[in-house]
Amino acid sequence: MLRSSSLRRFAALSALVGWFALTAQFYLSVQVGIANGNGVLSGVVAYFSYFTILTNLLAAIALTAGALPNRAAPSWLAVFRRPSVVTAITASIAVVGSVYFLILRHIWEPQGLQLVADVLLHYAMPPLFFVYWWWAVPKQVLRPTAISRWMAYPLGYALYALVLGAIRGRYPYPFIDVTALGYPRVLINSVVLLAIFALLCLALILLGRLDQRRHHAPSLG
Repeated sequence: MLRSSSLRRFAALSALVGWFALTAQFYLSVQVGIANGNGVLSGVVAYFSYFTILTNLLAAIALTAGALPNRAAPSWLAVFRRPSVVTAITASIAVVGSVYFLILRHIWEPQGLQLVADVLLHYAMPPLFFVYWWWAVPKQVLRPTAISRWMAYPLGYALYALVLGAIRGRYPYPFIDVTALGYPRVLINSVVLLAIFALLCLALILLGRLDQRRHHAPSLG
């Protein structure tokens, strides 16, 4: 079992990976906005339109919360230590990695700094956060009834992405591109992704029951 200090060090290193990747991608998004003649704001809006970015941001915040002792952490970070919140983020970032690997990696070939950010956001952060979840979360408190609450995040994102895409005329992912696919197909794709998220949540709960540490999970305090 990891000691509390070891867990905090792991969380700190993982958080640094996440913040570096997010910062690199922010810089690249702004540069693309400028290069396209649309300005900095366009790059910022595009950056925050991606589920990958928003989910990695949540993961980096949660890892930062886990890296800090209770006495050093701002009170608002406490929510990111809750078992339910950490589990929901774990399922979300698992969606990030799996959807990218199965669908999105085939449609482009990033180079240089973009490749580094791409690998860290999609391939490094999901397993790092899963390890953090496994050691940090007392899983005996997790219940399948919580899944409906956890689904508020991906459902909210789907609505946000569709509205933003309609305003901008560009959608962040090809499987929700209403211009190319139409609303019926996008709705089907969204329902499938939400179902995958729900199944991942259930899988985490069931997997957590294999954790024999029960109430002896290391404290983050």
